[in-house]
Amino acid sequence: MPESLSPETIIRLGGVALLLIIVFVETGLFFGFFLPGDSLLFTAGLFCQTDFIKLPVAELMILLIIAATLGTTTGYFFGRWFGNYFSHRKENFFYRKKYVDLTQEYFQKHGMMAFVFGRFIPIVRTFLPILAGIAQIDVRKFWLYNLLGATLWVLSVVMAGYWLGRLFPNLTEYIGLIALIMIVISTLPVIFSIFNRKRAS
Repeated sequence: MPESLSPETIIRLGGVALLLIIVFVETGLFFGFFLPGDSLLFTAGLFCQTDFIKLPVAELMILLIIAATLGTTTGYFFGRWFGNYFSHRKENFFYRKKYVDLTQEYFQKHGMMAFVFGRFIPIVRTFLPILAGIAQIDVRKFWLYNLLGATLWVLSVVMAGYWLGRLFPNLTEYIGLIALIMIVISTLPVIFSIFNRKRAS
């Protein structure tokens, strides 16, 4: 990951404001799939109530849940209003058809619970709300599972960083390594799914 996109750099330079913007973009705008998600939340938990994030952890999580929920909702209505956009769009760095296909398969497998499980999988959490909008899934159901998924995602990842940071104060010295490990772990399901699809075809 480029140094400018590392979770530590984002929080050190942009604070809470940039943190919320990136969570918003990464969870619902199709060009945000490459931004850090899980590792950023974990690092935010580590830095909570420090000089970089002075907010109490409860307030921070509430703001992050709102940002994640609004980001996903934006993606949903983008898909609902511009459903033909992706069918006519050429592939580039920000858009690959295989990402859409992968997300669609995930939704078909898990149904509405995909909005909960998919929160923990990069790419899927970015494209899933857009596909939900294209499919015109019931708005009330979408809001319910969207909020549930955002809440569980933020609470579990931020609190993991927060409590581990309190148990091991020197953990902040290894943020780069921790972020790399989290990125690898969170992207394994995506890699396996793409590999299985290629092998099947």
